[in-house]
Amino acid sequence: MFNVTKVREDFPILSREVYGKPLVYLDNAATTQKPLCVLDAMRDEYLNVNANVHRGVHYLSQQATDLHEAAREKVRQFINAAKTEEIVFTRGTTEAINLVASSFCESQMKEGDEVLVTEMEHHSNIVSWQLQAMKRGIIVKHIPITDDGRLNLESITNHLTPNTKLISIAHVSNVLGTVNPVEEIIKIAHEHGIPVLVDGAQSAPHFKVDVQAMDCDFFAFSGHKMYGPTGIGVLYGKEEWLEKLPPYQGGGEMIDKVTWEKTTFERLPFKFEAGTPDYIATHGLAKAIEYIDSIGFDAIQKHEQELTRYCMEQLMTIDGMKIYGPQLSTFNC
Repeated sequence: MFNVTKVREDFPILSREVYGKPLVYLDNAATTQKPLCVLDAMRDEYLNVNANVHRGVHYLSQQATDLHEAAREKVRQFINAAKTEEIVFTRGTTEAINLVASSFCESQMKEGDEVLVTEMEHHSNIVSWQLQAMKRGIIVKHIPITDDGRLNLESITNHLTPNTKLISIAHVSNVLGTVNPVEEIIKIAHEHGIPVLVDGAQSAPHFKVDVQAMDCDFFAFSGHKMYGPTGIGVLYGKEEWLEKLPPYQGGGEMIDKVTWEKTTFERLPFKFEAGTPDYIATHGLAKAIEYIDSIGFDAIQKHEQELTRYCMEQLMTIDGMKIYGPQLSTFNC
């Protein structure tokens, strides 16, 4: 177990008082506070190593590029991707899902083809597909959840049709706290030749993710939900899929050669990273991952489970209280 008092000291904002009491912040599902190590690292880079990455041969550009690509390697290790080429930096989970929705639907789907989501999805994993439905005539189908906020694997199988081209599913529900059995869902999908996108915004900050063991085709998460800066996120994609998909946006960095007649695109992952990246934020994300590693997921999970158990027990003492999602006896972070 970690020392809660010591951990609080890493977060300057928690020294504030609200309503005459020390600030207690419990809205991490929306965004997390930032530890000093992340803030200091970003400030130091702005002060000492601020230069555009991949664009210059001068000293600062080389330093900034090294930090940016070191962050990509840190992310690769964090989720156990096979290659850094499979790590695409985005502005967050929302942009990562939109990237897949746009590029996948453009190249892999036609009118009448289906994307399968669930009733517990975040809006990012619903609206992204609805926009494609309006543009391209694809069909967005949803899998119902049980009364206790879970998915029925048989129901998933029953919703598959020859037109199902992708399953896009939350690893952990941001509302119910349900931890979905993504490994089993992916296995079912792959038996039918269907790729799977996993929304990991609520799982990456809370327990160890191994994309190779999970065997997902795409995995998205955000830095700001795991003690990192806002405006930075990650899309993991299997190399074979990223090679198939067209670029999401056009501009600098993602090009190989440009003529008036034709443009060819950069190798992975740069094909999907148009424009100047937020290289300061990628460095901050790397420091946030190091911070998580320094505490350890075992300690984090144990503390979260204790807090959740206490919260659930107290809520259940309130007359008329109805709790949606997994109940206390089955709760597991």
